[in-house]
Amino acid sequence: MFLQTEVPAAQGGIIPMLLPIILLGAMFYFMLWRPQQKQQKERKAMLDSLKKGDKVVTIGGIHGELTALKEDYVTLKVADKVEIKLSRSGISHVAK
Repeated sequence: MFLQTEVPAAQGGIIPMLLPIILLGAMFYFMLWRPQQKQQKERKAMLDSLKKGDKVVTIGGIHGELTALKEDYVTLKVADKVEIKLSRSGISHVAK
């Protein structure tokens, strides 16, 4: 006499197995990728709206006033008769 036991087949199919991966993907999108894109758009808008006379702070912490703007670089007056040229992307924010 042989006892035969049947192993139940996997139930539910592929959808329950993919659900955690889909949830992780959604979390990644809403917590990381989307906010980063929003921040990049705001930064690009800020850099595009720069104008002569704006007081800015560089990424390195240098405070100064914009005296000239070109497409890829700006000239920053940091003291009397002292101007530096730096990349436009080196500007952190406009000082209020």
